[in-house]
Amino acid sequence: MRRTALLASATLLTALLPMTTATGASGADDPAPAPVDRFEGEVPFANPPAEGVFTWGSDGDDPPTLRLTARADAPEGEKVLTGSYDISGYGGFTHDFAFAEPAHDWSAHQGIRFWWEGRDNGKKIAFELKDGGANGEASELWTTSFTDDWTGWKQVEIPFTDFTYRTDYQPVGGIDQVLGLTETWGYALTLPVGVQGDFAMDGVELYGRADQSLRAAVTTDAAVYPVEEGGTAAVRLTVATTGAAPLDEPVTVAYETAATGTAEPGKDYTPVTGTVTFPAGTPSGATRTVAVRTLADKRAESAETVPLRLTVTGAKPPAETPQVVVDAHGLPYLNARLPVGKRVADLLSRMSLAEKAGQMTQAERGALTSPGDIAAYDLGSLLSGGGSTPTPNTPAAWAKMIDAFQLRAQATRYQIPLIYGVDAVHGHNNLAGATVMPHNIGIGATRDPALAERTGAVTAAEVRATGIPWDFAPCLCVTRDERWGRSYEAYGEDPALVQAMETVIQGLQGRASGADLKDDDKVLATAKHFVGDGGTAYGSSTTGTYTVDQGVTKVTRQELDAVHLAPFRTAVDRGVGTVMPSYSSLDIAGDGQGPVKMHARADLLSGVLKDRLGFDGFVISDWAAIDQLPGDYASDVRTSVNAGLDMIMVPYAYKDFHATLLDEVEAGRIGERRIDDAVSRILTQKFKLGLFEKPYADTGGASAIGSAGHRAVAREAAAESQVLLKNSGVLPLRKSQKVYVAGSNADDIGNQTGGWTITWQGASGEITQGTTILEGMKRAGGDVTYSKDASASTDGYDVGVVVVGETPYAEGVGDVGNGNDLELTAADRAAVDTVCAAMRCAVLIVSGRPQLIGDRLGDIDALVASWLPGTEGDGVADVLYGRRAFTGRLPVTWPKSQAQLPINVGDAAYDPQFPYGWGLTTLSHVPEGGAATLRGLRAAAAVAERAGADEAGRALVGKARLIVQQKVGQAVTAAVAKPFAEADHLLLTGRYAKAVEQLTAAYRAASAPPHSQPSE
Repeated sequence: MRRTALLASATLLTALLPMTTATGASGADDPAPAPVDRFEGEVPFANPPAEGVFTWGSDGDDPPTLRLTARADAPEGEKVLTGSYDISGYGGFTHDFAFAEPAHDWSAHQGIRFWWEGRDNGKKIAFELKDGGANGEASELWTTSFTDDWTGWKQVEIPFTDFTYRTDYQPVGGIDQVLGLTETWGYALTLPVGVQGDFAMDGVELYGRADQSLRAAVTTDAAVYPVEEGGTAAVRLTVATTGAAPLDEPVTVAYETAATGTAEPGKDYTPVTGTVTFPAGTPSGATRTVAVRTLADKRAESAETVPLRLTVTGAKPPAETPQVVVDAHGLPYLNARLPVGKRVADLLSRMSLAEKAGQMTQAERGALTSPGDIAAYDLGSLLSGGGSTPTPNTPAAWAKMIDAFQLRAQATRYQIPLIYGVDAVHGHNNLAGATVMPHNIGIGATRDPALAERTGAVTAAEVRATGIPWDFAPCLCVTRDERWGRSYEAYGEDPALVQAMETVIQGLQGRASGADLKDDDKVLATAKHFVGDGGTAYGSSTTGTYTVDQGVTKVTRQELDAVHLAPFRTAVDRGVGTVMPSYSSLDIAGDGQGPVKMHARADLLSGVLKDRLGFDGFVISDWAAIDQLPGDYASDVRTSVNAGLDMIMVPYAYKDFHATLLDEVEAGRIGERRIDDAVSRILTQKFKLGLFEKPYADTGGASAIGSAGHRAVAREAAAESQVLLKNSGVLPLRKSQKVYVAGSNADDIGNQTGGWTITWQGASGEITQGTTILEGMKRAGGDVTYSKDASASTDGYDVGVVVVGETPYAEGVGDVGNGNDLELTAADRAAVDTVCAAMRCAVLIVSGRPQLIGDRLGDIDALVASWLPGTEGDGVADVLYGRRAFTGRLPVTWPKSQAQLPINVGDAAYDPQFPYGWGLTTLSHVPEGGAATLRGLRAAAAVAERAGADEAGRALVGKARLIVQQKVGQAVTAAVAKPFAEADHLLLTGRYAKAVEQLTAAYRAASAPPHSQPSE
């Protein structure tokens, strides 16, 4: 699903920020303004670490252009800073102070002001301060905004108290999350998105005197205080000051319980009123506690709220009025001993339509305009998109963040917990330091269902230990065209292979009954994307510049069932808890509908998935996917919910969705029975997960995140995923050999892990903890020299290893034709040519899909499809140095040229570079034999098949396959490839005798003289 890091959405960012635009005269006793930037040339245009003004943006076109321009109307001096911009993603400019000199102390001033030439365009402009830390690029970011709603020059004054800590993005881990201003490293402006514009700015300066009411604040340790009936809530008040200085003057806090909540004073709680004082000289961080006692009446009740009104003198008050909440109690749905069905029925019978609509609404955590919206809209779910992480990005910070969200849900009438979701598609990949598995394409190459289950179990344990109970995985797409940017999210091109790897669902969820979901190492899984997203035709996408992703899948009903639907049938049998529809459209031959978006297909979502297959979990939409349906927003909501969607992922539009859903139900365009069905499905999974009993994070397993034990599983998966396509005696390497290593992907953990790692698109470089392939080779004891571009001398080496391939991408951004192809880069080709011309060489291709290598295949002695092996490069080194044998097999067909695409097992015309299922081995004992041996293996396979002896049957086919590959060598003709690939499909479907028959046909084709082979 599409996950745009919130940093890349300046529009969203500015919408989230409080706005202050003011002009005002300074007080008579204020100090003189302190200049920051006069823009007369005293501050250069320069990049860090030098002091200066520099620009930045999301891509090459987004940084603005800046100039110092002489203006007769300059508010200050003779010149002003001018610029022009046309930003599609995000962009702006920064003034960083010199890294090598001390930071500036701004703590004595009230705020910052500057002259801005208004264009009256109504656009918000984010203004950001860099505070604390080591330097301008390793500091905390504090932000606010102003709106350009005037014409001509105006002085904009922003008190420092208006700046808030950025929660959507921080360049480093949290420093102290206090705007100290004693170490200020500069400021930045983020310019408007989606409009061409010019700006002019002048005279940045500090103004005013920082009186105590501006630099002291009173906070509460929480906004919500749940307490059992009859218990006492302790509300802790803390005073903090800018710069952590002691109070100059007393701060008083008058408090009283307000009768505006749902609890009744004197009956549900004892009213309290009073004052606490923090005398002058009180150190910053001092606390006082106010106790609110609740009363027990032993009646079954829903939760009730008691606001505690605070009036602060001498300091800034808390942003919210804290609420004491008397927990719901005595109601049947709270009884964990009752069957889940009865609990659901009881709770559903009590809920209002608005509460039900809230349960069907999922928002992105960074898009909440206020944390209180969780209770105000009775939200059922939040998610983190790719790159939407807390600061710092640590397990503890994740748990703390999600617990804070869950706490807000406790302020609702029935205290229905949130279900928090995340795209942990190859490990807990949003979390820095987590164990990152090979992407699914590599797991498919292992042909090891037990290992797939173990990778799922590691992922579930790491995800749940950070407080997240729901994973948007696995992707059960059947990739039929490697030009698709999501190819690596698939286990392979054969539905039988995808079905075999669905053991991952048990790794994530445990038993199919859902009985293990409440455990602290299991999560709810999501089968996605229903249905046919791997079959979209090249050129059929209408999303931006995508060519394949989110396009149209044209199939017959039989093809739909056999290829694309089959994995979901298996997922339902395995008890998967949620299903996510595809962005793509389905065009079924003969149904007369033409292409219809999957989010609108009631015939498949309700008719097939829920009714025919018996799916009893809930359907969650993809990221803002209903926006792609034809018609207005009300039509989008009505169509998708009536089609069978139960929860709608509306990352930024949760308020609009909630209101629209209510309108549609009240107007009778969506039936209440459909709403009740959706909410019942959602509540069922929440009860199964044990969220009502344990809504907060159980961090007992956090110490295992990224642990040696978890990484050992990822290392094994990386090793088993390596597919040896060619080997002329080069592999395995020997530790005694001098090895020359080159290539762009040999020493890059970001390229090695691919997309969906830390951020949505992933990134090159040291983005997380792990071992690169080069590091793994060194740790294996190899005598290794590295030259990325092969520019170092190649003399004196025994063998070369060149690691090349792709850089990260995700979804349609990676589509071929959307700025991508299947060719190696010029630098990679040069590295291969240089090394392979100088010595015997092995080439490893680190990529999410096959790369076209045929023109160089003759010069390469060994070729390995490494896929995207994850964080454990040791696993790749294990097979390179023979610690483990190569056993991986191609999960997709490896084409000779792009003109062959799409090409898949079972095609009538099938002449690839390497067939589906191909994979040489470095086992020390490779089976030998010929036609007679194959006849014997076929007979034995038939016996095993009749007896249901699957393990024996698979072993017999495996022996036959190795015999055939040894015979074929590099002479992979069409006559060999077609039956060879078909044999692997037959093996996966349990037809062992037929599989050996097909392998025998491939053996005969390899044995026949070249002139006698049929042409395709």
